[in-house]
Amino acid sequence: MKLKTKLLAFAAGAMMALSGPAMAQDWAPDGPLTIQIGFGAGGSTDTMGRILGKVMADNTGWNIIVENKPGGGGVAMFTGLSQMPPNGQTIGMGVSIPVLVQLVQRGDQLPFDTTSFDYLGTIAKAELALVASKDAPFDDLDGMIAYAKKQGGLPLATMAPPQVLMMKATSRVKDAEFNLVTADGGAEVMKLILGGQVLAGFGSGEHVPYLESGDMKVIASANQSRLSYAPEVKTFVESGVNAFVDPVFFLAMTGGTDPAAVAAISAAMAEAVKSDEIAEIVKNAVQGAPINMGPEGTQQMMTDGLAAAEVLFAE
Repeated sequence: MKLKTKLLAFAAGAMMALSGPAMAQDWAPDGPLTIQIGFGAGGSTDTMGRILGKVMADNTGWNIIVENKPGGGGVAMFTGLSQMPPNGQTIGMGVSIPVLVQLVQRGDQLPFDTTSFDYLGTIAKAELALVASKDAPFDDLDGMIAYAKKQGGLPLATMAPPQVLMMKATSRVKDAEFNLVTADGGAEVMKLILGGQVLAGFGSGEHVPYLESGDMKVIASANQSRLSYAPEVKTFVESGVNAFVDPVFFLAMTGGTDPAAVAAISAAMAEAVKSDEIAEIVKNAVQGAPINMGPEGTQQMMTDGLAAAEVLFAE
């Protein structure tokens, strides 16, 4: 073989060797890529999911469809996702705490556990508040409990099972009754409060515009720590109820999905989370900055979260 021929052959071989990882990065969905959101339209999860899908589509050229699959705080959607074939076409977006609580409470009845999915990453961590209309006859959790005792009950809206558990723990500890109304998401909770159907409810960011307009007030922080935007307001724990939640918005796919698909989608998601659009919508939704734990970090968060979720059943 002549020297020129040898050099050409060597160059071709080198290019083929180098093209392997690059070709893996060129994975694209075979048809529309669907993001299923485990909550109703208009809430924080829905809003962030739709903007995430838009930015990912803009960056990659993929056809991305966003659908709402509410029920059980995201458990209904993740149940369906766990039973789909791992074809790389469907992503689930939900919140960690509702899923973890259901796994602690009735994991033997669910068709999935934390190992059933390939995790893609996270987008944000929520600050969860108990809020009421500005005219509510109480200003804090102790006042709300006293009012509930006096009235023999108090209508209150929840949007996920962990919030129900928090209020049941409050009932046990404080001997107060609450008439719990289930909403499909934070947007519906706000409507119920403003419409007078309930006196209080939980919000993970949807309530902030109403705080700014003066139409609502914060009653308590449902997180382990106080709210960054209302540091003067006590937590449930500080008020004597040993219950809290720290919700993380995360994305996952059916376990066993092609690693090339998982890598490409998680990379596209990671790039989107860095965008100004995501930063703005996360700030508006949860009053914080985007947080992406990546595939491994998200899986670890869910694994560790099982133990943390047990605190809701401690009393």
